[in-house]
Amino acid sequence: AASDFTHHAHTASLTAVAVNNRYVATGSKDETIQLYDMTKKVDHGSLLHHDGTITCLEFHGNKHLLSGGEDGLLCVWGTKKWECLKSIRAHKGHVSSLSVHPSGKLALSVGTDKTLRTWNLIDGKSAFIKNIKQNAQIVQWSPSGESYIVVLGKQLDIYSLTTASVSGVIQSQTRVSALKFVTESVIAVAGDEEVVRLYDTNSQKCICEFKAHETRVKALDSFQTPQSHVLATASSDGYIKLWKLDLEKLQNSPLLLGKVSTSARLTCLAVWLSNAGEEPKEESKQCEGMDAKHFMV
Repeated sequence: AASDFTHHAHTASLTAVAVNNRYVATGSKDETIQLYDMTKKVDHGSLLHHDGTITCLEFHGNKHLLSGGEDGLLCVWGTKKWECLKSIRAHKGHVSSLSVHPSGKLALSVGTDKTLRTWNLIDGKSAFIKNIKQNAQIVQWSPSGESYIVVLGKQLDIYSLTTASVSGVIQSQTRVSALKFVTESVIAVAGDEEVVRLYDTNSQKCICEFKAHETRVKALDSFQTPQSHVLATASSDGYIKLWKLDLEKLQNSPLLLGKVSTSARLTCLAVWLSNAGEEPKEESKQCEGMDAKHFMV
């Protein structure tokens, strides 16, 4: 599979990427956020507000983009005029990760000040602060927003929204580098190794593990087509791979749909779908059978 286009977006390495149905946003150590209009395949400009590395990006729908940085700021951007609507001093240290509730009314963030914070995005104010024993690296809502996961090194704490307390704990064999909800109760987890594991969040048991790459997996994403659920993996070996998951038989190793070598040191990954209605025809077609674009470094 050939690259659709390549653009040298930043003067330093990329640290975050996010997509919605039209735009791709990338963050970097150069302290800027770059925007790309995927429908027109053009550079859409840059966003300047953070004073430090951009650590996390997430779109909510078509109207808002949230960004976090090493400056401790959490910013809410409006996509209509691309202006900073809110700039929140979120953490005393870096903002390590953020996640927007499916309703768009709340956001969670974790930082290097050993806190988990809940934000009211309607008024931009802090709704709740929870002190945790160590710095968390990742926070992520489940698809329904009924639960969320906080990653602390090798440990994944599963929280219930109703109780705001830990309802289960998963112990990973290695430090977790990437996490993705596949379904409401199944997560894909990658760490400092070449293996990807699927866990049931209800039982906290490992359902399946498979060797995805020759070196450690750096990033995960997933998407649904009418025919199947697909997991995308990116590794420091420069490869991106697509895996077909059988949600009825998750204990079986997923089917490799295709792979592509980018000849780059990948740090992040997001999938942009222009048309998710096509099923990959065969493995030898690599990524060409799925009309999808992949962004990473």
